[in-house]
Amino acid sequence: MNIDPTSSKYVIRASIRANGVVNKSDVVGAVFGQTEGLLGDELDLRDLQKSGRMGRVEVEIRSDKGKSTGEIVITSSMDQVETSVFAAALETVERVGPCKATVKITALEDSRSTKRETIIDRARTLLIDLIKSSRTAGSTITDTVRQALQVEEIVRYKGKLPAGPNVETSDAVIVVEGRGDVLNLLKHGIKNSIAVEGTNIPKEVVGLSKERTVTAFVDGDRGGQMIIQELLQVAELDFIARAPENTEVEYLTHKQIMKSLRDKVTAELFMEQNKWARPGSGNSKKAAPKHSSKGPARINSKSSPAPKAAAKSAAEPAAEAAAEPAVASPVFIKQLDQLQGSKNARLLMDEEMADEVSIGALQEVLEKHKSNGVNTLVMDGIITQRLIELVSKAGIKTVVAEKKGPLPRDPVGISMFTREDLA
Repeated sequence: MNIDPTSSKYVIRASIRANGVVNKSDVVGAVFGQTEGLLGDELDLRDLQKSGRMGRVEVEIRSDKGKSTGEIVITSSMDQVETSVFAAALETVERVGPCKATVKITALEDSRSTKRETIIDRARTLLIDLIKSSRTAGSTITDTVRQALQVEEIVRYKGKLPAGPNVETSDAVIVVEGRGDVLNLLKHGIKNSIAVEGTNIPKEVVGLSKERTVTAFVDGDRGGQMIIQELLQVAELDFIARAPENTEVEYLTHKQIMKSLRDKVTAELFMEQNKWARPGSGNSKKAAPKHSSKGPARINSKSSPAPKAAAKSAAEPAAEAAAEPAVASPVFIKQLDQLQGSKNARLLMDEEMADEVSIGALQEVLEKHKSNGVNTLVMDGIITQRLIELVSKAGIKTVVAEKKGPLPRDPVGISMFTREDLA
């Protein structure tokens, strides 16, 4: 039986039982013959079929042991009342051919529910396709516009080297390997990078390294290591950052770029970690104290951890400079112990506490601070370059903290101590 419920509003289903062997044509004839004139001209089955308000009478019949059973299915486009009346009329069929028969309505179905399910399934498929195409189109549009903007933003420093638009004015510059690296950094909002385009370091980059704070940001492969070695020989690097191992700066995500730059180390620390010695050269202000790779290195490594060690050096000025912090050390340690774990900072007037604030509010306090006798900052945190700039403007001469981060150079006129220094 081939019934298409989507071609009508309702489906009438009935079962039939006959006391004899009957055929499909016998059942159809009985339905037409015994309902004719029963419901008047308006519900005559032949007229209803001609007008398309009723479908064909579909019959499935089976015979066994002299008896026949089956199902009758008729589709209807009439309203609920007319369909129900006609369905009830089917049950008046009492004979099929010469055999006595019984017809019973088993279901009166609303085929529009099936249509609704079909509509929902199709709409869901269409919506998913629309969302996918919209996302793809939106991504394509934004990527296209972003790439066009990057190409417009990239400049040629001194007419030669690919660079971000802020290289001319920025105090800090990031040196990368190629044009693709500059474009990727521009994509993520970093506009102060410049490419060396090979291991032959251009003189323009060398000149920048003498005037600006320079960070070398290279690939995490052998080529990146060679770039660093070349830069250390001819330029004055302050910091070194590397992409994750076996990855290139050109393909890093925003998160990877930010993490790599946060994890940068000073050039001196990088050389110490890799057991490199900065090649001696007369044109490097940073290389001057290191023309002997053994003696000065040992002196620096021993003298840097604690002011007490500096106080014991043979130089008289160094001893005098270290004497005052050594006397104040117990006060600093006591303040650090009291602040430990609090993430707070204290402003001291000599040895007396003038104010205590959270580290989060410290920048605002220092920016508004005016000279009122406060000369020392003790904090449960890390000394950073930004903090040094703030305390310098605020007139504070001594900074004490748990740790000290990488600084491009030691500040002039400001004493810095960590817990390790004062131990």
